[in-house]
Amino acid sequence: MDVHHITRDLAVAPQIRPDDIPAVASAGFRSILCNRPDAEAPDQPNFREIERLAGEGGLVTRHLPVTSGRITDADVAAFEAAADTLPKPTLAYCGTGTRSATLWSFAEHGGAAPWRRSWLP
Repeated sequence: MDVHHITRDLAVAPQIRPDDIPAVASAGFRSILCNRPDAEAPDQPNFREIERLAGEGGLVTRHLPVTSGRITDADVAAFEAAADTLPKPTLAYCGTGTRSATLWSFAEHGGAAPWRRSWLP
């Protein structure tokens, strides 16, 4: 697992696999936040499988699927709410970890809208 700690309470990672769940728990994470839509890639595990195994290991899960490159303010608000309420520390993951890190960054800096405005000519 390629885990990147953003804060004391939040880390991001690329797609985790069912056999990663014991390592996630052993690393001290208490929750998993999935930001990847199911079936985004043909080889990715379904979130329900991750959720089932994580639950068996005592981890709380949340599925907040966000389409890459199309993050909305509603996505940011939902991410922030999940990050605030899930047991900490939380491991957030998506395809590469970038989407989860971007959601955190937007949440820290007022949502996606200010960033979109800065990209306009």
